[in-house]
Amino acid sequence: MKQKFSNARESFLQRRYGVRLGRRYVLAAASVVLMGVIGCSQVNSSTSVFAQSRLPRSESPIFKPASNPDSKLIAANTKFGFKLFSEVLKNDSNKNIFVSPSSVAIALAMTYNGASGSTKEAMAKALEFKELNLQQINSSNAVLKKILENPDPKVQLTIANSLWANKEASFNPDFLQRNRDFYTARVTNLNFTDSGAPSIINEWVNEKTRGKISKIIEKIEPSQVLFLINAIYFKGSWTNEFDKQQTAEYPFYLFSGQQKQHPMMSQSGDYKYYENQQFQAVSLPYGKDGNISFYVFLPKQNSSLVSFYQNLKAENWENWMTQFSKREGFIRLPRFKMDYDITLNNALSALGMGEAFSNKANFSAMGKNLKMSEVKHKTFVEVNEEGTEAAAATSVGIMPLSAQLSPPKPFRMIVDRPFFCAIRDNQTGSILFMGSIVEPQS
Repeated sequence: MKQKFSNARESFLQRRYGVRLGRRYVLAAASVVLMGVIGCSQVNSSTSVFAQSRLPRSESPIFKPASNPDSKLIAANTKFGFKLFSEVLKNDSNKNIFVSPSSVAIALAMTYNGASGSTKEAMAKALEFKELNLQQINSSNAVLKKILENPDPKVQLTIANSLWANKEASFNPDFLQRNRDFYTARVTNLNFTDSGAPSIINEWVNEKTRGKISKIIEKIEPSQVLFLINAIYFKGSWTNEFDKQQTAEYPFYLFSGQQKQHPMMSQSGDYKYYENQQFQAVSLPYGKDGNISFYVFLPKQNSSLVSFYQNLKAENWENWMTQFSKREGFIRLPRFKMDYDITLNNALSALGMGEAFSNKANFSAMGKNLKMSEVKHKTFVEVNEEGTEAAAATSVGIMPLSAQLSPPKPFRMIVDRPFFCAIRDNQTGSILFMGSIVEPQS
């Protein structure tokens, strides 16, 4: 007996995430990854997507979640994130870039549940899953989602997943059930030949990103049979807001050597700060507890963003994260707002996943004769002065025995040239977003 999925419009209206923080905010970021799957042969119109399922069809989870995500998954996501960012940079190095490695990793992890054979091996290598089995990947992602979505009373972070299936196609029920159970993915059956189908999917995306990304699908190609979508929305208030009265026009120096006048926010205070011969770096926390921070890495005058990116690897990143210490200083940061979109097929192929897009693809754990058609990624970010009022915080600073006992000289960090930034969950080490800002736009 065929099982019907819930009405598409009800599926995106049934649950709403998060709490309104009011009109004032310092950063809103949204990311959407769309995974298109096409059939290599004609779909079977006589078979339900839940045909021959041996799994229970209830909404009850079929796994027992662990209390903490596997650290191997965090490490894998970090390595994958920097590898992906490096590939994106090869084509867009002179442009503003803003991506969500977490969003891409989640969407690909959902897809990985359908991979088999050499395709599964290729994806595991690209995603750094070699030391993780499927159960570890899925259960850790389930736990990680719960942790990330509750970072701080003053920070809003939601992660939503969905699968949109052509109602004329059939898929492995185990694949669908795992995505529902571990990724809380909403699975919806759609008539892909209906001209209104893209707008139904786009409306879900618009809802989950709070209107920051209104469209991910232009049209559905006749060969496409399934879309796997991840949407991440973040909205945080600085622990210590910037004073609008201190914002003024200052020069920002571009790669070309030219300069442009741009609104720059200024603030003095105590910050977690790190400096070496190549760059300055500062951590600007959000909310009451500072569980999530905005990291800014500014190459020094005698260095460059190109040199910085040559050293931007997971092992260096993890080392840098241990070097930050509380220090008095002054920060001047550009206010900026941007949208970014990219098709990731080439970047993922360069990382070793080319087979997944080819006719050699093996997604037999998902269904018959399937391959990936496209991986689309869209983001939005806005950084400004506003946010909730500063909250009291207590910090106990520990310094190495070899460090000087006298207070270090206050730093000055003037972000008036291209820089790297990232939004990181400090509890788990997950990098939610990362970007290269070469010419800030208001």
